[in-house]
Amino acid sequence: MVAQPSQPCYMTVDEWRKLEERSEMKHEYIDGHIYAMAGGSLAHSEIAINVVIALRNALKRGSCHVYNSDAAARLSSAHYLYPDATVTCDQHDHPSRELRAIQAPRVIVEVLSNTTEAYDRGEKFGYYRECPTVQEYVLVSTKRQLVEVYSRTQQGWTAYHVYGPGDEIVLASIDVHFPVAMLYELTDVPEIIEIPKSEL
Repeated sequence: MVAQPSQPCYMTVDEWRKLEERSEMKHEYIDGHIYAMAGGSLAHSEIAINVVIALRNALKRGSCHVYNSDAAARLSSAHYLYPDATVTCDQHDHPSRELRAIQAPRVIVEVLSNTTEAYDRGEKFGYYRECPTVQEYVLVSTKRQLVEVYSRTQQGWTAYHVYGPGDEIVLASIDVHFPVAMLYELTDVPEIIEIPKSEL
């Protein structure tokens, strides 16, 4: 996402939807303004694909569906974002040619990059927390094999788990688990960050 709105004037949700139908670039909708989505590295793309595959395989053919970054998630009447992956278990979010956005996202996954990490951890996480249906927020590193899972509890967003090489990621809200290694298949993302001896 770029730092400044793509268009300075206010836009309604309907106007944004019409723009998305004819535009070759995706735009997130935040408080009446639209923000063009930036591209990522090849590792980012491969990891995002692996995330969708891992989730889809883990979900089998149950009542939940996983969508990639082509699908917008409706977080409120003023916030429509494009996560790298979204899981929904709401019957109204089943694949449809008419449906333009996920109405009840349950699990949100963002693959981090140098340019978006601060936003994904900060302001964007705030939008996700405000959506009452979102139960888990997953951050996948592209610097090393590391996955963070934030979970909503009765006390708020108080549960936090970190998974590294050899671990199995557990997503309790959709009752699935899969190895961290699955998310890094076909990439050169290291298991740990090597610190140059000159910096020791």
